[in-house]
Amino acid sequence: CMNYMLPISYAWGNFSVLAVGIWAIVQRDSLDAITMFLTGLLLTVLTDIIHISIFYPSHDFLSDVKRFSIGMAIFSLLLKPVSCYLVYRMYRERGGE
Repeated sequence: CMNYMLPISYAWGNFSVLAVGIWAIVQRDSLDAITMFLTGLLLTVLTDIIHISIFYPSHDFLSDVKRFSIGMAIFSLLLKPVSCYLVYRMYRERGGE
């Protein structure tokens, strides 16, 4: 997000899911908050794949800073299925079906 290689929608999507995640952690009895957080995580997996595939720079314009930035975006994308699994377990603990 700090290199401005990916569009602003990438940052808005991930930061809004982060805000919903904080809301889901604070309100431990709310099933709606955890459902919105899980849905947001699943949607950002799809949008992150689209953003990275469309806005990946060519080899000629790939500096070290851009390489690090895209590496962190891919690392974040790889960790999201683990996060989805853990949030799903929280959803089941709170009484979700």
